[in-house]
Amino acid sequence: MIDHRILMASPPDTSKLERYNSYLRRINNTKLLAASSKLLFRATLFVALILILFYTLNYPILSDHPHRIHVHQNILSTAFNGGAAWEKQAIHSSTPRRPHGFSVLVTGAGGFVGTHCSLALKKRGDGVLGLDNFNSYYDPTLKRARQALLSKHQIFIVEGDLNDAQLLSKLFDIIPFTHILHLAAQAGVRYAMKNPQSYIRSNIAGFVNLLETAKSANPQPSIVWASSSSVYGLNTQNPFSESHRTDQPASLYAATKKAGEEIAHTYNHIYGLSITGLRFFTVYGPWGRPDMAYFFFTKDILHGKPITIYKTADDKEVARDFTYIDDVVKGCLGALDTAEKSTGSGGKKKGQAQLRIYNLGNTSPVTVGRLVSILEGLLNVKAKKQVVKMPRNGDVPYTHANVSLAYGDFGYKPTTDLGTGLRKFVKWYVGYYGIQSRVKKEGDSDSHSS
Repeated sequence: MIDHRILMASPPDTSKLERYNSYLRRINNTKLLAASSKLLFRATLFVALILILFYTLNYPILSDHPHRIHVHQNILSTAFNGGAAWEKQAIHSSTPRRPHGFSVLVTGAGGFVGTHCSLALKKRGDGVLGLDNFNSYYDPTLKRARQALLSKHQIFIVEGDLNDAQLLSKLFDIIPFTHILHLAAQAGVRYAMKNPQSYIRSNIAGFVNLLETAKSANPQPSIVWASSSSVYGLNTQNPFSESHRTDQPASLYAATKKAGEEIAHTYNHIYGLSITGLRFFTVYGPWGRPDMAYFFFTKDILHGKPITIYKTADDKEVARDFTYIDDVVKGCLGALDTAEKSTGSGGKKKGQAQLRIYNLGNTSPVTVGRLVSILEGLLNVKAKKQVVKMPRNGDVPYTHANVSLAYGDFGYKPTTDLGTGLRKFVKWYVGYYGIQSRVKKEGDSDSHSS
């Protein structure tokens, strides 16, 4: 008899098979996830390397100095970030509005002399494009206020640095400048003892970079640039003449300006650049520099703070050939107007080129004590004076300009005495800073005016 229990098939056991398939699925999912993660990681790493390479090539990191002045810079340069709109602004600003007008690149346009010269050039119909890095050597707010003033007169300032060769090349690619008025520099005598590298970077490296760009431009522009009366250094001949020796600088600032004069000679000789250097003598006036004595004396006198007046080692008063800004502007424009064309092309000299150097001073030295006395009269406040011996910080005790050369070549003749100039400065100062004071109004009697 057949056992039906044997013939009846037992139901298959699927639990083991399901567990095995589930195990395989988990293994495959894990492998897929791992592969995806690895692929994502590699893709991310590749993109990161591409970005690093891009920024390294286009925006190299400069080694920083612990005392470097802060320079405001965007991640992307203004010139390359602005595109067609930026170029349109630059071209419009630099296009002259008078027949045969100049197209002038003004470096340091946000500075004291740069602002005044830019306004004067624009007023007479020349095209002006500014360049400034708006560093923090003194309050950048004042520089921004000057920038706003220039903007009202349709003058555009490119925010950039002289050492940015790519930016300078871009400027000269889109604009055929006829002239450069090079006023950008690290200023100040005493500050060089704290931050010498900033003077080398701006006054020497920056100047060379500008000349390198100018020599290759077609046409080459004529160049007028700011040297300084400080190049006379330890010279004891008075008044200072362009024929006097300038190989004994008393400060690093003076040494960099003297180096600039020698560099200018080199580029004139080799590449045919027409170059005129101007030795400024203690320029002052509205919108001036806060690091200058007349400026911070005014501030401290109004705030009741003591001021320090220096005397020489032999107890003589320190004196300066204070030169009013309007007179200096006339000298700068006179130098531009008489600058001959450069003779080079494509970086090669075609003929002898003009090379000049001039003093721009007031020809009337005034003691610092007299300066303070005039300010006291204008401000109606008695200064709290501290008279001390001049430290060995690079300052010289006396400056006096002989300007006969500039007078003969382009009619430079200063007309503003210190009393008149300081009155205009004080009027601007109290207005700009919104100071309520007892400052004398125009027309008031002033026994202190010189």
